[in-house]
Amino acid sequence: MNPPPCAFRPPRWLPDGHWETLWAPFLARAPRPRYRREIWTTPDADRLAVDWVDGRDDRPVVALFHGLASSSRGHYARAFADRLQRQGWTGALVNFRGCGGLDNLRPRAYHAGDSAELRWILAALAERFPERPLFAAGVSLGGNVLLKYLGEEGRATPLRAAAAICAPIDLTATATYLDAPQNRVYAAFFLRTLKASMGRYRRRFPQMADWQAVRRARSLRAFDDAFTAPVHGFADAASFWRESSAGPLLKNISVPTWLLHSANDPIVPIDSVRSWAISSQVIPCVTDGGGHVGFVSGKLPGHLYWLAESLIAFFEGQWRHEQG
Repeated sequence: MNPPPCAFRPPRWLPDGHWETLWAPFLARAPRPRYRREIWTTPDADRLAVDWVDGRDDRPVVALFHGLASSSRGHYARAFADRLQRQGWTGALVNFRGCGGLDNLRPRAYHAGDSAELRWILAALAERFPERPLFAAGVSLGGNVLLKYLGEEGRATPLRAAAAICAPIDLTATATYLDAPQNRVYAAFFLRTLKASMGRYRRRFPQMADWQAVRRARSLRAFDDAFTAPVHGFADAASFWRESSAGPLLKNISVPTWLLHSANDPIVPIDSVRSWAISSQVIPCVTDGGGHVGFVSGKLPGHLYWLAESLIAFFEGQWRHEQG
């Protein structure tokens, strides 16, 4: 098992994790790759969008699962897609249900514990590309879902290797951390974005949730109590967080998995990451800087290629190792 790079140094003009987190999506240089979109029908007659970058038939296929309130247009997704294209690899950038500008058809959304959705998506990719190595990366929420899937699936996964970036593997600890005064700007952003997207559900599915309670929610806990938990079959927010966290399952992972976090992440508390037992296949990496999926490099205004290039280097190392 080839360890990935684990050395990131932020530029001096970004003084801390807050700056890195906020700079990356709004001010850093990010490419705008061209995607080829497919609309997939789910087993329960819903739909989601998969945006592709097409590569050579003799190169690997990589699936990317995005974070909360993001999509294939996220800053990290665009940088990763650009590097995959340059590498000649195929990228499947999956938009969770209701994301990527496509409304889904059923009264449900996506959430941090929906490993069943990933199981179906990855099985479909493995069936389409049976002769090509299949890798997957998950970012933030998508990272937790991917790790949960890997812990549940064990050796049955078709993945050769995986990576999770800034994954909130203890959702209870992350929600508590976001409620701290210095981090509430992020909770407010997520809450505002989630409420805005819920407006589309409210118009189409008036009986889906207690919309008055959703509107009144002033915290992520209140939102998850009013929407995420009841819509997806959990008793309440606390149950949803406990049952959806990937941390307890890290010890069951059976394929090489890069677990990348930043020590100055203002959204995912690093102590909550270090407290779990992991299998020998999990390769932890905690960088001093990077913020929450920031990892900005270079001169002003900075670029976003360190993460994309590190992911590809990790997957290529696993692929070359298999080839001998």
